Amino acid sequence: MEIKHKSHLNETYNSKSFGFMPDNNEIFAFELSNKNGMKVEIINYGATITSLKIPVSKGNLVDVVLGFDSLSSYLESYLLPSAPYFGTTVGRYAGRINKGAFSLNGKTFQLAQNNNGNSLHGGNNGFGKKVWNVTNQTLGENPSITFSLVSENLDENYPGELHVDLTYTLTEQNELKLDYKAVSTEDTIINLTHHSYFNLDGHDGSVLNQKVFIDAEKILETNHENIPTGKFIDLTNHEFDFRSEKNCPASIDNSFVIEQTNTAAAVLSSSKNNLKMSVFTNQPSVHIYVGGNCFDVLKGKNDAVYHKTSGICFETQNFPDAPNQAHFPNSVLKKGEEYIQKTVYKFENIN
Repeated sequence: MEIKHKSHLNETYNSKSFGFMPDNNEIFAFELSNKNGMKVEIINYGATITSLKIPVSKGNLVDVVLGFDSLSSYLESYLLPSAPYFGTTVGRYAGRINKGAFSLNGKTFQLAQNNNGNSLHGGNNGFGKKVWNVTNQTLGENPSITFSLVSENLDENYPGELHVDLTYTLTEQNELKLDYKAVSTEDTIINLTHHSYFNLDGHDGSVLNQKVFIDAEKILETNHENIPTGKFIDLTNHEFDFRSEKNCPASIDNSFVIEQTNTAAAVLSSSKNNLKMSVFTNQPSVHIYVGGNCFDVLKGKNDAVYHKTSGICFETQNFPDAPNQAHFPNSVLKKGEEYIQKTVYKFENIN
């Protein structure tokens, strides 16, 4: 992938205004839809998914992700003591980095310590808070849209100018595909993920009656600040062994180790809507998150009052704190090499 500064497309399709940034930069919402009636809406603030509507029985559409109706609510959500990151793109480094510091090529970099003295989700001004450019759109079958971002050298103190492209594709098989590509002008670290909170019963319900399957026999052991210790926990007889599906937990914030990339890493299913979502990824982990944030400050879409069990996140990614753990999967992106991350959320009827 050559590095080139891309400008806005001359014309964009299926877009509408979503509001204005404090600097008067207009944000747009873009819709992709397939012939089955499935629809996704994405805004170029944070390349954020604001709604994902899936056809269920009797032709009804159910919106399966949490979100807000207005840009101002997304902006305000980052002022909360613990931002929810609804539907957003997380970078440069998803998850936590111990004490916000890492060494690369003999040099130590100090990042923002924005989470109990550690760095979380890219720092104070991560990719979810940035305005992305729309650089490509395709219409017709399997429509797609590409969002692009240039993160300048030492943005949040990460080395290298990083060029990121994220393409969302909505297939005719009711899959939402996320294809990330990135290249840097210097050696850097990278870990991108998607942070939608899913609820197959609808964004205004609870996930506690939905079933979860995760194809993992280990999770990362963490300390009291949720920083990996470097060890792994065997899930045999553990409450978080989801190799046989069980009800969604009321509280979880753990990284599951994914060994197989050709089968579903995780599956969420709702008997109420006869709907299941399978998660596929080429990443070594899926971080599962439920609960913890006080959402009841800001009203969600359609005046929904979100709570701790409103949704579940399936954050496909590398391990948190991998830059500081030599035996974790590589998190270094070499100068000029290409980072490729693929994630698919596939929706289908259970029966």
